[in-house]
Amino acid sequence: MRQTRSKTELERSAAGDLWRHTLAQIPSLFGRLVYLASLRDPNTGRYEHHGLAQLFGEEAADEALRHSHATTFQQWLGFSLEQQKADLDLYLASLNTDKRTLLDTWLRLAPYRSLVPASARDVERKLYLADLETLLELLKNEYDVVGPDPDA
Repeated sequence: MRQTRSKTELERSAAGDLWRHTLAQIPSLFGRLVYLASLRDPNTGRYEHHGLAQLFGEEAADEALRHSHATTFQQWLGFSLEQQKADLDLYLASLNTDKRTLLDTWLRLAPYRSLVPASARDVERKLYLADLETLLELLKNEYDVVGPDPDA
């Protein structure tokens, strides 16, 4: 006989499953942030993960992803700039992309801006952007990337 679980138990289970089977496999915190943000529908703000929704339902999946995104974002903000740099280096090393091209693209298009969870306060958003833009300046110098012309 199958037992009925409360919504809280389902959400915890969905979050636990998400951690065990997905997030724990991503070595960098920034990589987890990128992954979780990619699961958010830009038109509705809802998080969608087919496998998680199949196991736990759409609401529990959305809640687990939303919570994980906010938690991951908070952890990133809690890192020192030095820790953020090391984590971002780890993320960049995992990509099969030319670092100069990637940095040039990030400087031009700023895709990292879409990684902020909707629940983030304005001060958190500003801190995240300030830290990331500082890191990009460091990486720009490290990889000798010219960057976009601010007057163009």
